[in-house]
Amino acid sequence: MKLHLLALDGVFDTGLSVLLDAFTTANELAAMQGLESLRFDVTLVGVRKRVRSAQGFTVPVCAAPADARPDWVVVPAIGYKMPDALQQALQRPDVRDAGTLLRASAAQGANVAAACIGTFVLAESGLLDHRPATTTWWLAPLFRQRYPRVQLDESRMLVSSEGLVTAGAALSHMDLALWLIRQESPALAALVANYLVVDSRPAQSAYVLSDHLAHADPLVARFEQWARHNLAQGFSLDDAAAALATSKRTLARRLHDCLGKTPLSYFQDLRVERAVHLLKTGDGNIEQVATQVGYADGVTLRTLLRRRLGRSVREIRLG
Repeated sequence: MKLHLLALDGVFDTGLSVLLDAFTTANELAAMQGLESLRFDVTLVGVRKRVRSAQGFTVPVCAAPADARPDWVVVPAIGYKMPDALQQALQRPDVRDAGTLLRASAAQGANVAAACIGTFVLAESGLLDHRPATTTWWLAPLFRQRYPRVQLDESRMLVSSEGLVTAGAALSHMDLALWLIRQESPALAALVANYLVVDSRPAQSAYVLSDHLAHADPLVARFEQWARHNLAQGFSLDDAAAALATSKRTLARRLHDCLGKTPLSYFQDLRVERAVHLLKTGDGNIEQVATQVGYADGVTLRTLLRRRLGRSVREIRLG
């Protein structure tokens, strides 16, 4: 597999290193297993001759050859973690040039992948329009606002569709690398994961801080506070709207614009978050926890936790 890693100025050091180390490890293990034909040919490319990482290290990039035909072009994150700084970075000429390179690569048949804040660079190119994707969970409100044509699901760690793959926050660079290795050899991907001590993380939802996302909009933040005080009660959109002195339609629209969720779905997110906290920090059984977060029985809560987090009650307590 031929891969081009597209490094922009300010590239996230950890993300770039994770990708390089994962593919290097895969090549070493493939050779050790007598699978020399299984090789990941990785080239660091840039749209500028000089690229420095977010920590100030020189990144040895080369220009992508005009006749290059990589199987994948992969965009690591750039090191701008907060909305204001990121929006300024996305206006840079090199980001626009990266979009041109990505569109040209896709037109020539290359697949395209991005992780963490690299998904913003990919979205700037327009290639994600009308396609499913994920991104850095805490920047999901900004992503949804900036790219309304992308079908965003930030609860997922990886989202793939024809010719495109996106991965979630920070260390999802490893999840992306393992996914790409798995396309060539599931056994090799499992071996790399074992050597690098990487656990399976099917979703980002277990890491999301719901109140952090809510603060992107004052009305949503007030709804979040109201919801936390009413988790043990049955949800009522009428009651929520009345308590916040707004209309049901306005509340639903603002939550969708900010979080991509209905009020009920977000209310359930907060119930799940609270249930996880109680399971990790208390000694109450599942029935008692279910009552505290407003569910009639433990079976319902078990099912919801498995569906939302991909983890059992036992795994949550141990984790």
